[in-house]
Formats: sequence, structure tokens, C-alpha cells
Amino acid sequence: MRLPVAILAGGLATRLHPITETIPKALVDVAGMPFILRQLDYLRRQGVSRVVLCVGFLGEQINAAVGDGAALGLSVSYSQDWPKLMGTGGALRQALPLLDSQFLVLYGDSYLPIDFASVEREFLASGKPALMTVQRNADRWDKSNVLFENNVLVEYNKRAPTAEMRHIDYGLGAITANLLADDGTTGPVDLADIYHRLSLSRQLAGYEVHERFYEIGSHKGLAEATEYFRSGGK
Repeated sequence: MRLPVAILAGGLATRLHPITETIPKALVDVAGMPFILRQLDYLRRQGVSRVVLCVGFLGEQINAAVGDGAALGLSVSYSQDWPKLMGTGGALRQALPLLDSQFLVLYGDSYLPIDFASVEREFLASGKPALMTVQRNADRWDKSNVLFENNVLVEYNKRAPTAEMRHIDYGLGAITANLLADDGTTGPVDLADIYHRLSLSRQLAGYEVHERFYEIGSHKGLAEATEYFRSGGK
């Protein structure tokens, strides 16, 4: 793989209190290992070589645990989104000097058992400025928010999903940097709003995956992820 990966790991993680009152979500223990180390090891095995961690609350603890990534076989750098929270899009905008003109992005609480290289190839071949991986979930894990028909992403709408939507944002995206650099804003911005605008103009490519994702954003999700790894998850 040639694209770097940005990981959004700066949230306050209030749903995981009391665990995350003194440690960031990225360092929550999952089956005997801090979650971020599981993420990074998996990215290395996927062929990723460079990672930018967008950190926020208690981010210095992540830096202390991961360092420059050399011990993990990676090059890891950091972009700070604290104390002024800039939203997911704003955090990525602040990290642009550390990234390339195109990059992959995933959330710091998600573990995605799919082939990242295939997603990268699809993005580069699409000719579109961004790509979203989607999964047909029919409201199973969360509210479906993507209308994906005939391999085309028709609309993504996190804020006002419609009854026709059967897919969900799987959690791995690909972005062209100038979407963020040239958006004309300086304050907080949500990546979901950028994706929504792109989808309405058919500029958001879609890539359907079929493996379920795991997340540690809630106590229920943490329990399911823990069980996944304890039972031999890759």
C-alpha cells in the first residue's frame, strides 16, 4: 500500500465512562492489549507503513505508549486536536501537513477485518475525491444511513437517514486532501457533513464490504470486540 492512514483518536469517549475518565479510548484494554496497539499491528500486517494519529483528550498517553511506531514496524506521527475540538473533519484538516495528497482514514475505536489494499485500489481507480466503505446492516448494529444501489453510493446522511437506506458507513474512508484544505472554513467541521455533500453530487465512491466491524465506542461494543479477539479474531 502506498497511502498513509489517518486515525481519528481524539474523542472524549463519554459512553465508556468510567473507564475513559483517566485514559483515552485508544488505550482501553481489549483482551489483554491496548486497542491502539491492536489497530496498528493490524495495519502493519495490511501493508501500511505510515500512520498519523489525530489525538485529543489525554493524547499524550497515546504518544507515550506508541512513540514513533518503530517498535511496531511503522512510522507514526501525531496531530493534536486539543483543547479546542475541531470535529472529525477539522482534526483531519489540522493533520494535512503530515499526510499526502490522498490518504485513508479510520476511526480510533474501530477494528475492520477487511483488505485495505483493495479499498485503496478502488479509490484510486474511481477518479472521485473520496470513498466510503459501506456494509448492508439494515439497522442491525446502528441506524442505516447510506443509500447504496447498483454499486453506486446515492446518498449518505448521518443526520437524517431515510427509510430506504439499508447500508451503513463501515468506518474506513479515503480522502483527497484538498477537500479539507479548500473547504473555506476555519472552525470545527464534521467529516460526516463533507461526505454528505459529496454524496449528493455523486462524488463519493462506495465500496461494499461484507465482514462485520467491531468497535469499542460503547460498553456493548467493547464486550463484543473483546470476545472477538479472545476467540481468535485476526
